[in-house]
Amino acid sequence: MSNFRLDIQEVTAGGRSAWLIEDHSVPVVAIAWSWRGGAALDAAEHAGALSVGGALLMEGAGELDNVAFSDALRDAAVNLSFDTSRDGFDGNLRALKPSLDEAVRLANTAMRAPRLDPAAVTRVRARAVAGARSALETPRGQVGRAFWAAAFPDHPAGRPSTGTVESLTSLPESAIRDALARQLRADGVILAAAGAITAAELAAVIPALFEGLPAGAPPEPPALPPFRDFGRVVVQVPAPQSAILFGHAGIPVSDPEWETAQVVLRVLGGGGFSSRLMESVRVQRGLTYGIGVGFDTLFGQGVVIGSSSTDNARVGEALTVTREEWARMAAGGPTRAELDDAVAFLTGNLPLQFTDSRRIAGTLIALRRNGRPREWLNERADRLRALTVESTAGVARRLLRADALSVAIAGRPEGV
Repeated sequence: MSNFRLDIQEVTAGGRSAWLIEDHSVPVVAIAWSWRGGAALDAAEHAGALSVGGALLMEGAGELDNVAFSDALRDAAVNLSFDTSRDGFDGNLRALKPSLDEAVRLANTAMRAPRLDPAAVTRVRARAVAGARSALETPRGQVGRAFWAAAFPDHPAGRPSTGTVESLTSLPESAIRDALARQLRADGVILAAAGAITAAELAAVIPALFEGLPAGAPPEPPALPPFRDFGRVVVQVPAPQSAILFGHAGIPVSDPEWETAQVVLRVLGGGGFSSRLMESVRVQRGLTYGIGVGFDTLFGQGVVIGSSSTDNARVGEALTVTREEWARMAAGGPTRAELDDAVAFLTGNLPLQFTDSRRIAGTLIALRRNGRPREWLNERADRLRALTVESTAGVARRLLRADALSVAIAGRPEGV
C-alpha cells in the first residue's frame, strides 16, 4: 500500500482548529472533539464524578427529558456519545449529511444544558456503583486496580477513571455538576471530522457545536510522576486462575524513537501467535491462552504493560519465562525476519484504520492528541521501512528492563 496517502485539511473557525478528511462517497459525517483533563480533574473523594456526568449528558438536555432526547437522536438517525478517560474527555457524533445540523444542535444542547434530573442521577449513579462492584468480582478487575494504584499511588492515574464503589456511593450531585462545569468549556478543544462535509461547511459547524459553553479551557491535569517500580503486588482472589499485569516505565509519545519502540513491542508480545511471548509462554509450554504487550498511553507518556492469565500453580513458571523473553529482547532486539514481518504488518494495516468516517475522525483526534503533524501518517511507511536491525536493537536495550518489571497478580498464585 505504498500509494496510500491521506489528504488532511486544517480548518480554523472561532479560534478552534479541526482536521478534516473529505469523503463524499456516502452521505455520512463524523465529528470528534476532545479536551484535556478527564478523570484526573476529579477530587479523590469524588472519583468518577466526570464519568457519571458524561453518562448523564445522554439523559436529557434543555427542554427534552431522557425519553424525548433519546427519541430525537433516533428520529434523526444520530449517533452521539461522550467518553471520560484518565486524562481527557471526548465527544463523538455521526449523522447523515441532511441531519448534521440537528446532530450538532443536540450535541450542543447536551453539553450546554444537561438536565441532570434527580431520577436520572440516581439511576446512572446506581449503574456506576454496580459496574464498579462487578469489576472487583473477577481477578482481571482486581489486578488492574492493583497495578495502577501501585504504579501511581499519589496521582489520579492510580485510581479508576470511572470511580470506586466507595466514591460513587457517596457522590453528591453537586460534584457531578462541578465536574461537567470544569470540563465542558468553549476553549482548549481539538476537533477532527471525516465524511461528506467540505472545509467551508465544517467551519460553519464548529462555532455552533460549542455555542454557549463557558469561556476558557479546562484546568490542566496534574503532571504524571515517574512510574513507581513496585516489584510485586498480590491480591488474594478465590479463583482457579490468576490474572497478571506486568510492566514498567516507557517513553513519552513525543520521543523520536516511539515508532521503533512500537515495533519492538509488537515483536515481543503484540503480534498474536507470531510474538515471542506467545511462542514461549503458550505454544511451547501451554501456560496461558494469551499474552500480550504494548504501550498504554496516558498524560503524554507511554507505559509498557502486558497481561496474561494462568493456572494458580503455574504463575511462577509463567513469570519466569516472561522475564527471560523480556531480557532476551533487551539484549539482542528483533531479528531481521521479525523486523520485516512487523514492518509489513504495520504498513499494510494502516489503510484499515480508514474504512469508515467514525474511525477516521477518531484516528485524527489521536494524532492531534499526541502532537503529530498532518503528514505524519503519510510518511510513516517510509520511516518504518528505514528501520534497521541495529536501530531496533538499540531501542530494545533502552526500553526494556527485565530487572525492573513490576507485577500485579490477582488470584491464588503459587511459585511467586
